[in-house]
Amino acid sequence: MTGFVSFVSSGPGDPELLTLKAVNRLAAADAVLFDDLSAGPILSHARAGADLVGVGKRAGRASPKQDHVSRLLVDYARSGARVVRLKSGDAGLFGRLEEEIVALRAAGIGFEIIPGVPSPCAAAAAAGIPLTRRLSARRVQFVTAADVSGSLPPDLNLAALADPLATTVIFMGRRTFHALAQRLIAAGLPGATPALLAEGISTPAQTIWRGTVAALADRLAGAEAGGPPALILYGPLAVGEGKGATDA
Repeated sequence: MTGFVSFVSSGPGDPELLTLKAVNRLAAADAVLFDDLSAGPILSHARAGADLVGVGKRAGRASPKQDHVSRLLVDYARSGARVVRLKSGDAGLFGRLEEEIVALRAAGIGFEIIPGVPSPCAAAAAAGIPLTRRLSARRVQFVTAADVSGSLPPDLNLAALADPLATTVIFMGRRTFHALAQRLIAAGLPGATPALLAEGISTPAQTIWRGTVAALADRLAGAEAGGPPALILYGPLAVGEGKGATDA
C-alpha cells in the first residue's frame, strides 16, 4: 500500500506560528524529514515513535544531496508510511519543493502542500513594519542572492532590484550582499535606501540591525557562511523600531 507525503511549512522557527493543519499532520506522521531550521521545539509536535530524519542543507556544512532527499521521500511513502516533509518558512519559497514534487509524481505518490508563515512576513512583523504601502511601496519582490555554487547569480534583474519604490527581500544574501549592493547602487538605487538585516527571526537568537544599503554592504563585507538564518530587507519601509532591533 502506497503512503502519502505532506509538505508541511513550519514557518520561521517559532512553534506558535505553526498552523493547526501543520500540527495535525506532524501528530499523525510515521516519518518526518525535516530541515535544520525546522528542528528543535517544532519537532515536539511529532508523535512518539515517528522516524525523525534530518535532511537540512546549510551553507558551509556537509548536507544531504537533493536526489537523496527525494529518494527517501519515495522510499518511505512506498512502504505505506504517512510522511511529513517539514520545510522552514513557506515550503514554496526557495525550498526546492518542485524537485521533490517531481520525484513523487514520477513514482505515482500522492502529496499535499500545507502553507505556512513566510520568513519575510515574520521579519517585517518583528521589525514593526509593513511590507507594502499604498503610494510608495506598491510592490514586494523576493530574490535569492546565491546560486547553486553559493555565488551571486549572474542573471539578476538589476533594474527591478534597484527600484526605490519596491520592498525587496533578499534570501541567502549574507555572503554576497556586498557585491550585490555595489551593482544596485551602480544601477541607480540610492546608497542611503533604508535596509535591515534580520537574523534568527522568531527564535531566541533573533536580532535586527538597521541602517542603509551602503552601510549594510560595508557591514557584510567579507561575511562567511554560518550563523543564524538571515534575511535582508531594503526599500522605503525598512525603518521603524521593533523588538530586538539595534539601530546602525
